[in-house]
Amino acid sequence: MNKARIRLSSTDPQGLNSICGEIMKIAEKTGVKLRGPIPLPTKRLWVPTRKSPCGEGTHTWDSWEMRIHKRLIDVDPNERFLKRLMRIQTPEKVFIEIELL
Repeated sequence: MNKARIRLSSTDPQGLNSICGEIMKIAEKTGVKLRGPIPLPTKRLWVPTRKSPCGEGTHTWDSWEMRIHKRLIDVDPNERFLKRLMRIQTPEKVFIEIELL
């Protein structure tokens, strides 16, 4: 185990940045080397829909878009750090994936 890779993804960029800030504070307190947060490209999901419910009339369209923001953090695996990381209260929209490399 050389490092732990933390992948964060969310549709809420403010919530994502707050969790990244908490992870950085934990790393600073435990004295762990931290690399990141590295912003990854935002994924855009775009869905066009017809405005008319029956399909008759003018061809008018609505478009719905959902953006998924992602961050990547690399840290040295430390037992104290990982225990504190597991205790973080995350919002419903933020997803955390931890991978040991």
